[in-house]
Amino acid sequence: MFYRIAADGLMLMLMHLLFIVFVLLGALLAFKWRQVIWCHLPAAVWGTLVEIFHWNCPLTHWENLMRHDAGQAGYSESFIEHYVWPLIYPTGLTPNMQLGLGALVLLVNLIIYALLIGRWKQA
Repeated sequence: MFYRIAADGLMLMLMHLLFIVFVLLGALLAFKWRQVIWCHLPAAVWGTLVEIFHWNCPLTHWENLMRHDAGQAGYSESFIEHYVWPLIYPTGLTPNMQLGLGALVLLVNLIIYALLIGRWKQA
């Protein structure tokens, strides 16, 4: 029962979504809390690499393990392909789209960190 709740519930989905948002926009938190950089930089690098190299997120693996332990079938695609892409891109994910998303993550974070560095130099 616990495994089904964990797999179906908001726990893993919420973790995925929060991580995705943190990867894309977490650097903005450094404007208020400078130490967040030490958590955000590895997350942003990981998120970028996952998109560029088409890796699966470990959360997807854990979710599938919980589904199997609950007697359910897991899914073979990544969390993003399974839950997010059908909402954002109804036609499906292509390698070029993933490269574009990886580039977007990198670009957004480079801009935010450039602004942060500029702000710190002024202070």
